Amino acid sequence: MVSQEQRRRQLAREKFLRQQQRRTQARRKAHVRNAVIASVLGVILVGSLALYTTGVLKDDGKKENASSEVSPSPKPSKAPDPCEKPAAGKVKELTFKKEPAITIDKTAKYTMDLQTTCGSIGITMDAAKAPHTVNSFDFLVNKGYLDHTKCHRLTTQGIYVLQCGDPKGTGMGGPGYTIPDENLKDSRLKGNTYPAGTVAMANQFNAQTGEGKNSGGSQFFLVFQDSPLPANYTPFGTVTKDGMKVLKKIADAGENTGMGDGTPNATVVINKATVKKS
Repeated sequence: MVSQEQRRRQLAREKFLRQQQRRTQARRKAHVRNAVIASVLGVILVGSLALYTTGVLKDDGKKENASSEVSPSPKPSKAPDPCEKPAAGKVKELTFKKEPAITIDKTAKYTMDLQTTCGSIGITMDAAKAPHTVNSFDFLVNKGYLDHTKCHRLTTQGIYVLQCGDPKGTGMGGPGYTIPDENLKDSRLKGNTYPAGTVAMANQFNAQTGEGKNSGGSQFFLVFQDSPLPANYTPFGTVTKDGMKVLKKIADAGENTGMGDGTPNATVVINKATVKKS
């Protein structure tokens, strides 16, 4: 028969083990989340996001006994591809020496339509607040720069974005020129959050050193769920309601690593991109 004292000690041990397990799980989740955030949006965003997550990465200073629990290795997601096969055609290998002269009407409204293998993603662009960015896309799209390019990265942990605009499909490509940062004080970015539906530029800004400002190229990301990010990335557009349905379909299919950051399981290819003035 178990004595009261033995029972008390047993309950204390069980409580301790539960606490240890919760701490281990919390550390694991924090590690995965910050690994995702630090690498998301390609090499382009590493510096600033690493600084942004410093508070999360901070150790609590407590030593803990090693847990006997063995963490299983993440397995690639096996979610089916909900999208169609890409249209026939190849990516154009285009490089330009300098940013194109601004030719858009800053007082007009512009829309960009990404006709993807998963459906049409419409984007309303703000020429008045981000004229360099909108003008650059007007220029590139009319050159066929985005046609047949892949949206190469999907992040579903920490932040929630689909990244596109790289003709190489690796996160390292660009048009050969850079454009200035714009609209970083947009009222939508309150609380260091990019709300769902925001379309913004990726860049090479490093918040730790202050280097890499005004380094946007052609890569951009579409936010499918409110995402905590510092206001360092030019917000230049908003995804339409129908476009958000397409993003949700892509996000629901997941990414290929099982870690929350990788290549979309959906075959997301921009068959044709167009920009129209209205």
